[in-house]
Amino acid sequence: MLAELLATVSTKTGDTKACLPCLAVCATFGVKWTMIITQTPLRISFLGGGTDYPEYFESHGGAVLGTAVDKFAFLSMSRFQSALFDYAIRISYRQVECVKALDEIQHAPFRECLRWAGVSQDVEVHYAAELPALTGLGSSSSFVVGLLNTIYAFQGRLIPALELAYEAIEIERKVLGESVGCQDQTFAAVGGFNVIEFRGWNNFTVHRIPFSQDRLEEFEEHMLVFFTGIRRRAEELAARQVKRVQQNADHLLAMRRMVDDGFRILVSPGSLAPFGALLHEAWLHKRQLDPGISNDAVDRIYEEGMAAGALGGKLLGAGGGGFMLFFVPPERKDAVRQRLSHLTEIQFRTCAPGTYVVHAGTGQSTTSRRRQQQAA
Repeated sequence: MLAELLATVSTKTGDTKACLPCLAVCATFGVKWTMIITQTPLRISFLGGGTDYPEYFESHGGAVLGTAVDKFAFLSMSRFQSALFDYAIRISYRQVECVKALDEIQHAPFRECLRWAGVSQDVEVHYAAELPALTGLGSSSSFVVGLLNTIYAFQGRLIPALELAYEAIEIERKVLGESVGCQDQTFAAVGGFNVIEFRGWNNFTVHRIPFSQDRLEEFEEHMLVFFTGIRRRAEELAARQVKRVQQNADHLLAMRRMVDDGFRILVSPGSLAPFGALLHEAWLHKRQLDPGISNDAVDRIYEEGMAAGALGGKLLGAGGGGFMLFFVPPERKDAVRQRLSHLTEIQFRTCAPGTYVVHAGTGQSTTSRRRQQQAA
């Protein structure tokens, strides 16, 4: 039976392009994975950002409209015999850490995710991403979701997508003490183009937006995204916004209602132009949440994009820098690109899948696998 399962999910030597249920079933038969590689999407949030903080949605309810995008974080985990080395855990990101004990790890999310999942030795973990951190695409939460998924797959444990999001939120907020919202982890875990409702702690509902392929492509044709050149740590800004929740209640309520308006525009057969106007209105509200959300440089970029023909736009993430999104009629995109030619444009596709395993290696050769199949 195991041989049949491996034959079903494996097409390359030592490579299982498998779903998590397959990995979990294999684990029950004693398969020890020698390497797991996962891919986890970043996200773009269009409407409702700020209502995804528990400090707001536990009293008022929250929702966001956004999408996972085709820019990813990659994590790999492999085992090694630490008794033969002078360290027990090796992790790599922008730096490399080789440590003898879990508590020696300097990278706090790495350390606490490993601790959370009960891993303390004999593993190497590597992280790479297509786009830099601190740019408003939810990369820090994608990292936590992706790392949890990697560890659990390595252990042969099947964890539902929303549960991954809930665990990541708990680690970020309660273990690491960060002032994060709850949308980034959810998009990273479930993927797709969604409205996500936040009804209470660990009580989220994901509504897939019922796009036709033509409508989705039409939407993507209106998107332009530029890097402002400003990288910022969102923690301080987010913490201030959390403290101002009651003060900003009217703005947040208006931003929550815009999620419903945006949904109606997207699923209706008419023009998408009103969605651009909605983004502009939402940006005006967002700027009022905290003085640090925008600055002179960001304002100039936004004004230039609008003057060149954009219908609306917003700064992605908590604010202060990162990526600027514009919603532009296709015939005006060249004019906007020309006006903002000093900035780097990044192209995105929407509706990317949530975190998943792209490689599961057993270390078996083709010959040994055939022998297993014949023995079965």
